[in-house]
Amino acid sequence: MSEPLIDAHHHIWQQQDLPWLLGPMQPRIFGPYEAIRRDYPIAEYLDDLAGSGVEKSVYVQVNWAQERFEDEVAWVSQTAEHSGWPHAIVGYADFLTDDVRPQLDRLAKYPLMRGIRMQLHWHENEMYRFAARPDVMSEPLFRRNIARLADYGWSFDLQVFAGQMAAAAADLAADCPQTNFILQHAGMLEDLSAAGRNAWRAGMAKLATHTNVYVKLSAFGTFSHQNDPAHIADMVGQTTALFGADRCLFGSNFPIEKLWTDYASLLAAHRDAVAALSAAEQSAVFRETAAKVYRIAD
Repeated sequence: MSEPLIDAHHHIWQQQDLPWLLGPMQPRIFGPYEAIRRDYPIAEYLDDLAGSGVEKSVYVQVNWAQERFEDEVAWVSQTAEHSGWPHAIVGYADFLTDDVRPQLDRLAKYPLMRGIRMQLHWHENEMYRFAARPDVMSEPLFRRNIARLADYGWSFDLQVFAGQMAAAAADLAADCPQTNFILQHAGMLEDLSAAGRNAWRAGMAKLATHTNVYVKLSAFGTFSHQNDPAHIADMVGQTTALFGADRCLFGSNFPIEKLWTDYASLLAAHRDAVAALSAAEQSAVFRETAAKVYRIAD
């Protein structure tokens, strides 16, 4: 594939801005992260992807202190002005506040804003838990605020586990048909037992019935802490079969995946995973879907 690619999910940061990189290490779904408790500037990201064919990217929020949600977008926007990267921004807003619109209005003045991520993943294992409770998506206040995104033309990056997909997440997508939901990391399969895989597959199948749900093919090393081409091929194959390649998009999740692999090896595994797809389908995964949902111009 010679056409330029889009990396639809990555981060950059200054350590000083991220509370979770400053204090003692906190439980994270991706495990120990000492190697990235430092600055990860755009220059290093560009060095990491050099020679990959990636020519555009989407920055996804990375948990600054909540009250600094606008500072994060302002800093990334300034980075883009100076470096030309990234080309779209997914920021943060609190959808459990009485009215999210004042926050969205503050972010709307930044031209690269394309969506919001408020992480909602909850798990019985406290080490994997981020949200305070599993059913935040079902709360009327949350749903009223999510519905506001349509007025801004923004998507919602949806981060949940398998147990949250079939009911709450699918109902959310159904209740907000004018908003695109972009499922993070293909639903974060962490239980590789037969029962765990079946639960994940059932949740994914339910979400796939809603045409406003898209899926990021990303972060497949989160729980195994390795770049596993066989696992990536399995996950990509099942996900593209359920959603269609035109609703799937590649993301590197760098520098998180940098904890256990390099960019070239990661991309090679993803390329191998879609090798059986048509050229048009591969183009969708690596470029067209991201360009569409995040409105990235040529």
